[in-house]
Amino acid sequence: MEAKYLHEGKAVDYTPSVDIPAGSVVAIFELIGIAHSDIAAGQLGALSVQGVYEVVKAAGAGQAVTEGMKVYWDSANKVVTSAQYGGDPPVTLPYVGKALKAAGDNDVTVIVRLEQ
Repeated sequence: MEAKYLHEGKAVDYTPSVDIPAGSVVAIFELIGIAHSDIAAGQLGALSVQGVYEVVKAAGAGQAVTEGMKVYWDSANKVVTSAQYGGDPPVTLPYVGKALKAAGDNDVTVIVRLEQ
């Protein structure tokens, strides 16, 4: 046997080293999850890796997102962005999913369908 079914995978187990408030976006290397409820440091909790969420977005000139556009997690600024690379020196940002609605340059949130 090469694989054994465990569950649907809509959420994954996660034990943080610091308290994680509900609604937090968590990057585990390239895996992005969102906490449905508070998770205390050192306690087992769950992160959603599927679903549709309103997520904080980078705002300002050049930050518009079109419907269907891929967005990435900028953990330094705690926002999604359409830029695949960020930081100095540039690093590849983890993929979050696709925007379900357009959001303008100055909009501070965007509706995203999580994808892995």
